[in-house]
Parts: sequence; structure tokens; C-alpha cells
Amino acid sequence: MAWMLLLVAGLFEIGWAIGLKYTEGFTRLWPSVGTVTAMVLSVGLLGLAMRTLPVGTAYAVWTGIGALGTVILGIVLFGEPATVARLVCVGLILAGIVGLKLTA
Repeated sequence: MAWMLLLVAGLFEIGWAIGLKYTEGFTRLWPSVGTVTAMVLSVGLLGLAMRTLPVGTAYAVWTGIGALGTVILGIVLFGEPATVARLVCVGLILAGIVGLKLTA
């Protein structure tokens, strides 16, 4: 169950990271409300997952999910470059997440 909470927390982290772009510096009300809500849910679920998962593993996986998803959505939604080097680095993040899950 803790791993599922951590996965959902990571998805909310992606949501708030992408949401920041749409808030335009927190000057737009509804994108700002959604972003702050996603932040609270993300950190709250991370805290629940840390009840049973090691703190270092949980935090690294949480940030890894957020980084991975944010880079992918940045490419898809905002036309950010999808160079070979960026994709290799994203693959390394994914390998780290999988490695931490397998060794926890």
C-alpha cells in the first residue's frame, strides 16, 4: 500500500510542477488553486508512505517520479527538446527508481 501511496504522491508532484507553468507566477486563480492542492496532496501522501518506507528511498522515488513525468510532459506539452542526451538521462532516472524499488 505504501508504494501505491508513493506512486500517487509522485503523480501529484508531476501535476503541481506542470501546474506552476499555468499559474503564471500565481497570478491566475484557478491554476494556482489546483497547483497548491496538488502540492498539499503530494506531500501529504509522501508523508503517509514514509510511515513504512525508508525516508531516503521514499523521497528519492517521489522526486524521481516527479522529475521523470515533468520532463516527459515538458516535451509533449511545451515542445521542449527531446535530444538523445535528455532521453538517456531520463532513462537513468527511471533506472534509479526501479533500482530503489527492487532493493527496498
